[in-house]
Amino acid sequence: MIGTRYIGARLVQLVLVLIGITIATFLLIHIVPGNPARTLLGVHATPHAVAELDRQFGLDKSLPAQFVAYIGRVLHGNLGTSYYYGSPIGGLIGRALPVTLALIAMGTAIGILLAVPLALLAATHQGKLSDHLVRVVPLVGLGMPPFWIGFVLLILLALGLHVFPAGGYGHTFSAHFTSLILPGLTVAAAMTPVLARSMRASLIEILDSDYVRSATAKGISRRRVLIRHGLRNALVPTLSVLSVNVATLIGGTVVIENVFALPGLGSLLLTGIFNRDFQIVQSATLVYAVIVVTINLLTDLAYGLLDPRVVLGE
Repeated sequence: MIGTRYIGARLVQLVLVLIGITIATFLLIHIVPGNPARTLLGVHATPHAVAELDRQFGLDKSLPAQFVAYIGRVLHGNLGTSYYYGSPIGGLIGRALPVTLALIAMGTAIGILLAVPLALLAATHQGKLSDHLVRVVPLVGLGMPPFWIGFVLLILLALGLHVFPAGGYGHTFSAHFTSLILPGLTVAAAMTPVLARSMRASLIEILDSDYVRSATAKGISRRRVLIRHGLRNALVPTLSVLSVNVATLIGGTVVIENVFALPGLGSLLLTGIFNRDFQIVQSATLVYAVIVVTINLLTDLAYGLLDPRVVLGE
């Protein structure tokens, strides 16, 4: 069950977290050495030209004045204008965000599709060779950097076998889908081992429950009982692991998008960092924070939907 008081309290926490992240990002990006005007104009720019561009950008004002101006724009739905692109940040993020969300969804879906059968195989063959393989082999992918896995998949499946595109996002739905498979596999490589081990532990516990013993005593196979009744119960503790991994891997999509040349939020963020574009960095970081806290909130709400015994906010 989900109480309205709980939802209200979580929304207040969400706002406070976003305020803290906004302040931290603003201060950190302004503390890092470098000047957007000098970056855009080049090393041979005159001090007068740099000062004039600073004035146009509003960078000649004090940090508190710049922060107040930034917060005022955000509260009015205006994220500002990119120094590098010269276009509104809202439009840039509006084009990049769907790509990042699609990548997160693809990686999560592939991770779940791989983890569930692996967990079922390991739980129903506890202590046997298949169980040991499920627990050990996926850890190889967990110990490798995501960008390295991405390069291996590119070399083998894109450049070698030409099964998938090597990069880009395409212009049609089918092209979008196929271009996200390799990046999705890269994201899932780090997620699947953790999900499989967590779900395996939950399924083994369920196998020892009374209702499974009763069902197997009636001649129903343990695998069938697990699939029809046990998976839902196993998903409740696995949700915590899933939410933490998705929130963590969101940061990893920044690198993965650049490996596969996806025009997502991560690529936009790196462009902003390299070009000292304060507006892009602040806005992209804020959007990432919104995604993470939203995933955490939805995970908590899913507890109450999957398990009626869980009472939130009462």
